[in-house]
Amino acid sequence: MAGKSDYYENLVLNTLRNVSLAVANVYVALFTTLPADNGSGGVEVSGGSYARTAVTFGAPSSGSMTNSADVTFPQATANWGTVVGFGLYDALTAGNLLYFGNLTASKQVNSGDQIKFPTGQLTVTED
Repeated sequence: MAGKSDYYENLVLNTLRNVSLAVANVYVALFTTLPADNGSGGVEVSGGSYARTAVTFGAPSSGSMTNSADVTFPQATANWGTVVGFGLYDALTAGNLLYFGNLTASKQVNSGDQIKFPTGQLTVTED
């Protein structure tokens, strides 16, 4: 992944102060412009039946984890534009950006298209 948000970095650092880190649910968002580390400047897809989609991850191994089930977005009912990246949020709408990154290849999403991250293809890595 390209990066962690400032918000998430602070959550992780707080674990060293015995402040628990718990994110109840994680949702994948799609971007036509990636955000900055502070969560600003990103352009998330909107309209045309777009909605963030829940993701579950398997247990981490060697500093990485992958999605344990397919992540399938609703079928686009209008053009979504060129999707260049994705983000992980702690809420279905609004919420806090946790991680974000570029797609391997950008994807023009037209009406009738459906975006899917197959099991094991969405990877979060800590170095």
